[in-house]
Amino acid sequence: MKYLVGIILFSFGLNTTFAQVKKVASKTANKQTAQVSSTSTPSSTNISLTLKPYKNVWIYLGSYYGKGKTLVDSVRVDENSHGVLKPTKRYTPGIYFVVSPTYTILFELLMDETQHFSIDADTLRRENAIITGSSENDLFKSYSQYSVSQGKLLSDLGDKYKKAANKVDSSSLRNQIIKENKALQDYRDELIRKNPNALLSALLNAMKQPDYPPIPVVNGKADSLYPYHFVKDHFWDDVEFNDDRLLRTPFFEPKIDTYFKTLVVNDPDSIFKEVNYMLLYARTGKEMFPYLLTKFTNKYINPEYMGQDKVFIKIFENFYAKGDTTYLNAASRKTIIERAYSMMANQLGNPAPVLDLTDTLGKAVSLYSLQSKFTFLVFWDPTCGHCKAELPRIDSIYKARWKSLGVKLFSINVSTAANTTDELKKFVHEKKLDIGWTYASQTKEAREAEQQAGLPNYRQLYDVYKTPTLYLLDEKKHIIAKQLSIEQFNDILTAKLKSKTN
Repeated sequence: MKYLVGIILFSFGLNTTFAQVKKVASKTANKQTAQVSSTSTPSSTNISLTLKPYKNVWIYLGSYYGKGKTLVDSVRVDENSHGVLKPTKRYTPGIYFVVSPTYTILFELLMDETQHFSIDADTLRRENAIITGSSENDLFKSYSQYSVSQGKLLSDLGDKYKKAANKVDSSSLRNQIIKENKALQDYRDELIRKNPNALLSALLNAMKQPDYPPIPVVNGKADSLYPYHFVKDHFWDDVEFNDDRLLRTPFFEPKIDTYFKTLVVNDPDSIFKEVNYMLLYARTGKEMFPYLLTKFTNKYINPEYMGQDKVFIKIFENFYAKGDTTYLNAASRKTIIERAYSMMANQLGNPAPVLDLTDTLGKAVSLYSLQSKFTFLVFWDPTCGHCKAELPRIDSIYKARWKSLGVKLFSINVSTAANTTDELKKFVHEKKLDIGWTYASQTKEAREAEQQAGLPNYRQLYDVYKTPTLYLLDEKKHIIAKQLSIEQFNDILTAKLKSKTN
């Protein structure tokens, strides 16, 4: 229920096996990611660890990292269950945990700036781990004890609320939940007030999300947008995007995702405005900047919604093209540069790149010579199983509806194999896909001439990195839709025609 706090402690599933979540790198479609290097200063870290009953085994130190968890160090404990963590570089402060030899997370701790303390723990009573010499962990322990107690109370009240027999009981329980939630927030606020420079205070500030205020009435008229603007304007109060410590938490990246999902208008310019602000703010964060740059690159290089690849292009122009490529490995750098230049040529609203090809009879055929209200481009491979499933579906909707709307179909065989034209003809004949289609491909001679002239090929110009790749063009051959399902293309056509009649 919405009145319960979402995060009581910082822990996410401490009884799970760490091996399930060790890897934390974000992924692009081609599995290439930015390489974030170690940025800590030379170490004077000394953390004494006694963990009973383990003897003569490796114990691990892990941390949160973005949405995941990662191992950062290890130490072999002796016959007395004792070892000392002395890394060559200091740990980035944040939320860490001790991990067993079987990769089970045992308990959390705060990694402070001094990094000189001792841990004495027993796996049979791991909630009673004693950390000596760290005021940050003293504060964390007190907070944890209170928040666990308050969390149990809120959970019990939530269960009762769900089972409330009548409106009176429901209202009473709701008020109790609001009261106890306020008590928890008041406790946090007081902790922050008394310890303004503490790591825990910074983390609690970063966790905060503003509540929606009541809708105000101004000059007799309700301002229904005020709560939205208030929450958006105050969502990042007390958060510094160059603070590397926030990466070592389980809540910072999910908070970013919540912000973009619920508060940012879903168009490329609005999205990039927010992305640009965060990246520019994060520039001095040695870990934060490359992490966020990678996160946003991976998200918008293959976006969830049509047209949002424009965000990736803007990221490329404003960051990668200006030298921010040192964080990438060679393969990632090549992929990002090639995809950026490919996407630039086929943005929504742009004229479609020229296609001068050859049809199945050996005659020259040009995209721009095709006269039609709409043109549907299909880049496909006759040996591609998914393509063979999609073309008959396209043909069906064409015959049922698109033909009457003035659509013409332009098919580009992307295969360079010698025998695919015969395969194409056979497939077209078997599936009766010969009405309304123009079938074309690029000859070997044309391809070689293009390469010798140093010209981009149609794969680059249309960003054809998978098959089938689909585009919808208007009467002037401007791109109005791309990379959608057939049903979505149909919806776009319907919307376009409706807008012309209104």
